[in-house]
Amino acid sequence: MILSLENISKIYNGNTILDNVALTIEDNDRIGLIGVNGCGKSTLLRIITGLEEYESQPEPNVPQLAITKKATVGFLQQNTGLDRNSTIIEEMTSVFRPLLDVQEKMRQLEQEMARPEVHDDKKRFAEISAEYDRQTAYFESQDGYLINVKIRTVLNGMDFPPERDNMIISSLSGGEKTRLALAKLLLENPSLLILDEPTNHLDFNTIVWLEDYLQSYKGALLIVSHDRYFLDKLTTSICEIEHGHLKRYKGNYTAYTVQKEADTVRQMKEYEAQQEEIAKLEDFVARNLVRATTSSMAKSRIKKLESMELIEKPAGPEKKAKIRFEYDIVPPLDILSVKDIDVSVGKGADRKTLVEHLSFDVRRGDKLGIIGSNGIGKSTLLKILCKQLPITHGKTEWTKNIKLSYFDQENSILDFNNTVMEEIHKRRPTMTDGQVRSLLGLVRITGENVYKQVGVISGGERAKLCFAVMMLERGNVLVLDEPTNHLDMATKEVLEEALCSYDGTIIFVSHDRYILNKLATRIMDITEDGAEMFECGFEEYMDIKTKRKEEAEKAALQEKMQKEKQEAEERGAKAFRSKEQRAKDAKRRQRIKELEAEIDRLEAEMAALQQEMASPEVCTDYQLMHQKCDEFEQLKSLSAEYSDEWLMLSEEE
Repeated sequence: MILSLENISKIYNGNTILDNVALTIEDNDRIGLIGVNGCGKSTLLRIITGLEEYESQPEPNVPQLAITKKATVGFLQQNTGLDRNSTIIEEMTSVFRPLLDVQEKMRQLEQEMARPEVHDDKKRFAEISAEYDRQTAYFESQDGYLINVKIRTVLNGMDFPPERDNMIISSLSGGEKTRLALAKLLLENPSLLILDEPTNHLDFNTIVWLEDYLQSYKGALLIVSHDRYFLDKLTTSICEIEHGHLKRYKGNYTAYTVQKEADTVRQMKEYEAQQEEIAKLEDFVARNLVRATTSSMAKSRIKKLESMELIEKPAGPEKKAKIRFEYDIVPPLDILSVKDIDVSVGKGADRKTLVEHLSFDVRRGDKLGIIGSNGIGKSTLLKILCKQLPITHGKTEWTKNIKLSYFDQENSILDFNNTVMEEIHKRRPTMTDGQVRSLLGLVRITGENVYKQVGVISGGERAKLCFAVMMLERGNVLVLDEPTNHLDMATKEVLEEALCSYDGTIIFVSHDRYILNKLATRIMDITEDGAEMFECGFEEYMDIKTKRKEEAEKAALQEKMQKEKQEAEERGAKAFRSKEQRAKDAKRRQRIKELEAEIDRLEAEMAALQQEMASPEVCTDYQLMHQKCDEFEQLKSLSAEYSDEWLMLSEEE
């Protein structure tokens, strides 16, 4: 066990945020912490990490927070805690300072043992040698020789290439500092890693890398996230905070949704059954308490009512937004033709071309998902398609009867000085205040919020206002730039349902793999090498990318082995061989062939095992997934041993 909470409560301004919360975190737990905005998730994280105090309570609800003595807790805060004056590589290296001190001690001992006067003094030499052995054993046990490998792996994964190692941290953007702080936290490798919205500020490739990295993380994970794909991939239990109470569900986020629905139905049935029983008992008491012949029976009913443990009525689901996109004009089959355009940013001498000679077509009913790393030109491409930016090369041609409705992640279609009501009125002056409020009510902008300035309301509310505008526009082509940013899970689900039921054409940019998986019928992947169109959904796209990566790695390994084999043969051909040497060489070559066959066999088994691990049957079964991961690690370890032996034999003269 790493951590245990019991009877933890928190009250703000008379409102109970957490009510006698209990939670136990074991060594290898993978927990997703969810709940509506303001439910107390961040408060609970701050209590766990000692940044906030909990309420003191008398018996029997005495609060307890216990953390195992040797356990460490890592928490990524908004204040990153980085040394602004350090370079990136200095900050990452600082994580291993105690271990590097041991390495420096080893070097000093080596120099000491090399001194003639120490070498000739057997007693002194033995003492220093023993100390050197102790320091070396500790250094090796802590993977000291892998420090640089660990740093490079994490920095590359978090999109900090080697050429940026010497950049001063103060020169980084806010998002880059957050990514770097996360990289440092991963290198610190705490027993319990707490991540609050870790996929914010990460692009698509970095999110995928982080998922893979965390899947093999040896400590426990406590994750707050609105990224359902991320939660599904990593978590083995979900803790929901609702009305101040915490309840834990087994399985990932998808499993939670099924259990939650069943739980609510069961609790409502139990509540209704109890209410029916209470009504019968109260009716019996009312009719029989004053009668002498039945008074004792009525009193027994009263006692039963008084001793009854009341079942709480399940809180009804919060009202969800009602989003529906419709259009009036059915366009032709061919919607858009893009021919040989360049996607560029900046002006004049500062102009930079991100994508060259891009061509593609869009047909009626297509759901085109555009993905790629941050800054690669996705949003710029959408602005070019919507004619908000000029084309410097090539052309875009929309067919007739097209009505675009554009969602910009920066909400540039809104006037931040207008009130919410005014934003609707300026588009539909004939609408009454009541009609405008009804429209805004559909997207859950209600009460006094309708009179607030657009610049004052939250990012999520501005996104909902944009959806209300789009419903008015009735476009037959929707162009969406990160539409799920700033939305809570409930609104995300409503938006996804609206988009999936929309039979018009959608061109959208998103890092949200859940909506990509549900919505996209085609994928455009934009990289530094250009854009590639995949005529399939997101899952099929991921399978293709994974297969390509495996094939590239296998080809690179085979090329390396072939090159080393050829070099070894050339070296061997130049050397004089005795009869004994030739026999030894023949045996060595035979062993090399055996090793090559074994390595090929292991590679095939690992590839097959990876396919099994990607199947829904394995992904949803934690124990089976754990077993498959162990099998994969065993095969990987054996393959590495054979590869090392092959390399050693190949290098022999």
